Amino acid sequence: MSARAHPARDDRPVLRQLCVSLAMLLGVGGLLNGIYMLISPVGWYFAVPGVTTTGPFNQHFIRDIGIIFLFIGAAFLIGTVRHQMRAVLWGGATLWLACHALFHFWEVAAGICGPSVLLRDFPAVTLPALIGAGLTLFALRDPLPARP
Repeated sequence: MSARAHPARDDRPVLRQLCVSLAMLLGVGGLLNGIYMLISPVGWYFAVPGVTTTGPFNQHFIRDIGIIFLFIGAAFLIGTVRHQMRAVLWGGATLWLACHALFHFWEVAAGICGPSVLLRDFPAVTLPALIGAGLTLFALRDPLPARP
């Protein structure tokens, strides 16, 4: 049966829970990645596929980006509990993720890397940006929950 056949049915709570769960996953992933980058930049550099092909090891740069990932993770996690701030928090974190993904596409377009890197990087670069964009759109359209 279609949703129109049941006008009283509201799928928003299920969709909201899915979005919050995805945001929690992105948040925890961002925090763990950031912590790893800060605690063991050398370990992170050699553990993440493809990173060694992007340039020489730079401890300072990796730790700088690790701090960004801490902020991204915190933004997604705080947005899971602060509904009123969700769109701004998720949107801000997604803006960086999207710019990062677009930079990877630019590198291919400029001939710096081959197109195969886009597939290799998709799970850790492009997919989080796409999920973040979906979460941000949901947050912009999701009404505030009714107060008890």
